[in-house]
Amino acid sequence: MRKHSMNDEKFMHLAIKKTREGIRQGQAPFGACIVRKGKVVVCMHNTVLKNTDITRHAEINAIGVACKKLGKIDLSDCTIYSTTEPCPMCISACHWARIPKIFYGARIADSAKYGFDEWPIPDAKMVQLGKTRVELKKDFLRKECLELFSEWSKKKAARAY
Repeated sequence: MRKHSMNDEKFMHLAIKKTREGIRQGQAPFGACIVRKGKVVVCMHNTVLKNTDITRHAEINAIGVACKKLGKIDLSDCTIYSTTEPCPMCISACHWARIPKIFYGARIADSAKYGFDEWPIPDAKMVQLGKTRVELKKDFLRKECLELFSEWSKKKAARAY
């Protein structure tokens, strides 16, 4: 039985598209889309390099904008679609925003293969330790999300970081 809808795929594709936009702008290959009641609230990409701020992950950017747009910090009626498994900082932010469902494509371990220095603590472990009820939909459109790392890697090589 299918555990997701065509809308879920559409929303993840929006996060992927936003990630590609970020890659073109020289940012790391991460994107997130927040949806409320079937409508997109915001799609953001990572802006760590642009803002010279290590906390500007896609999920953090999206949560901040969504809270401002909706005028509240409780996003319990929202879902987040992230191209990569949220890092410990981002899963914590999702928890604090009370986001009940997280779809993600690539895993933290995948990002490490491309040189990203994430703590290798899977979200499932964070959810278990934090006793939160967030529902994790892992490996969602995984192949497409993994391709983002390859695209970023080629751009990075071309720019000779």
